[in-house]
Amino acid sequence: MAAALERARRLLPGLWAGWQLCVALLATASVFAVLPRAGAAPVVARMLAQEAYTSLALGIVLLVLERLAARRAAQAGQGSQFSPGMVLALGTLLCTVLGYFVIEPLMAAARAGQGRWSFGELHAASAAFFLVKLGLIGVLAWRALGPAPARATAPAPSSSR
Repeated sequence: MAAALERARRLLPGLWAGWQLCVALLATASVFAVLPRAGAAPVVARMLAQEAYTSLALGIVLLVLERLAARRAAQAGQGSQFSPGMVLALGTLLCTVLGYFVIEPLMAAARAGQGRWSFGELHAASAAFFLVKLGLIGVLAWRALGPAPARATAPAPSSSR
C-alpha cells in the first residue's frame, strides 16, 4: 500500500502539470482562435471552472499524499511531519482559491462596470496566480524525479565458513 501511495505521489504532479499546460497553452488559445470573442469567452470560462475544481481535488489529494510521506519519513527519523512538498501543495491550493474562487466573481462585477478594479487588472492577477500555481506544480513534479526512498530490505545472510 505504501509503495502504491508513493508512486501516486510521484506521478500526480507531472500529470497535473501536463493538464495545466494543456489548458493554458492549447485549449483556451484554440477556442479564441476558432470562435468569435463573444462565443469563446463562455467556453473558456467553463474550461477554467473545470480546471479550478480539478486543481482543488488534485491539490487536496497531493497534500494528503505528501503528509503521509512526511509522516513516514519522520517515523524513520528522516525529517519533520511537515515537509516542503506539503508547503508546495498548500501553495497550489491557495493559488487556486485566490486565482479563481476569489478573483472570478470580481471579474464578473468588473465586466458589469462595478467594483474597484478593472477587468484587465483582475485578469492579470488571475493569470499570475495560475502561473504561480503552475510553477509550484512544476517544482512538485521536479522533486518527484528525485531518488526513490530507500526500501527496507532484509539483511543479506552471512556465510559462516
